[in-house]
Parts: sequence; C-alpha cells; structure tokens
Amino acid sequence: MTALAYTVAFEGVEARPVEVQCAVSPGVPAFAIVGLPDKAVSEARERVRAALTAMAIALPSKRITVNLSPADMPKEGSHFDLPIALALLAALEILPQDEVARTMALGELALDGMLVAVPGALPAAMTAAEEERSLLCPLASGPEAAWVGACRVLAARSLTEVVRHYSGAAPIAPASAPPRPAIATCATSRDRSVPSARSRSPPPGGTT
Repeated sequence: MTALAYTVAFEGVEARPVEVQCAVSPGVPAFAIVGLPDKAVSEARERVRAALTAMAIALPSKRITVNLSPADMPKEGSHFDLPIALALLAALEILPQDEVARTMALGELALDGMLVAVPGALPAAMTAAEEERSLLCPLASGPEAAWVGACRVLAARSLTEVVRHYSGAAPIAPASAPPRPAIATCATSRDRSVPSARSRSPPPGGTT
C-alpha cells in the first residue's frame, strides 16, 4: 500500500513543496527514509515510531519505505515528522488517503505524540495556498500561519487530535491570526494643550 502526504523544504526563506511517499510492503521489517534527508529527518522514524506506540498503534512487521520527492533536493529539519506520520497512517489505512493528500503539513513530534512548534509556518502557509491545499501544523504555529488569509490553517496539539480530526470524531477548527496591534498616532497641533501666541502673557517688565 502506498500513500502520499505533502510538506515543504526550506531554501533560505523560500518553502519548496515536497511529496512524502510512503510504501508498506512485505519483506524484512525495516523503516527507511530516503530522498536526501539530513540527520534530523532520518531520526524522524524513531520519533514517529514512539508517537504511534504512545497512541497504541503498532507498526506492522513489514518493510516501510518513505521517499521525500524530489529526491535530489536536500531535506533538513524536524518538521518532516508530522507529514511522515500522516503518510504512514494513510498507507496503513488508518487515515483517509484522499484527505491526507489534500493537506500540507509540518511539525515535530514529541515521543508522547504531542506536536512541537517549528519555524517556517508562514512561508509554508504561502506555499500551501499556492498549491491549493490546507496547512496542518502544531497549535503554537497556527497564529503565524493564519496570517496568510488564502490558506486554511488547522493547528493541533497532538497527533491524536489529528487522527480524530481525519476520522471525523472531533474536527479541528481553523486557526485565526492574532489581532493586529493598535498603531499609535501622533497628536496634531490642535490636540496639544499649548497656548497660542495671543494667550501668552507678556514677559515681566517688557512688552511683546
């Protein structure tokens, strides 16, 4: 079974779309991540495995291969945890594949399945809007991503919330951007309590 999820790879301040392909097939049990991952991305398999165990989801005794496409573009950062988990859960038919494929996701997974905020939510939301997809991110990253009004942002506390959302048990409400700070305006000369020239008293011992 093969399933797809989507995320981004950062090149400076630019977010490039990445397709996360996950295949679960018969063979010697293994969990491999390919597609030029750095060490943080390679370690995602341990965080994903622990998070699923915390949710009482056991990985099958099969070969799990995750490919990050395009494979010739370097992938860096722990934000690949969440999209890898989504692709794997979709490949295991725990999550609906079509719903997962309509979402772009980023977020780091704690070992207990909680979602940890990651940098880059704003450019990721911009890329998601261009790709006509929703953005799924950690709760703390939601307000930043919501500044992009053209993108529907779903911010979750944990992977459990994400699973409940896709199953329809408890949908996640779209995140909203924080209110813009009030801009202080300078008082005009009319607002200032400064006496006019006519109302000023003449200096002692002299005339004006």
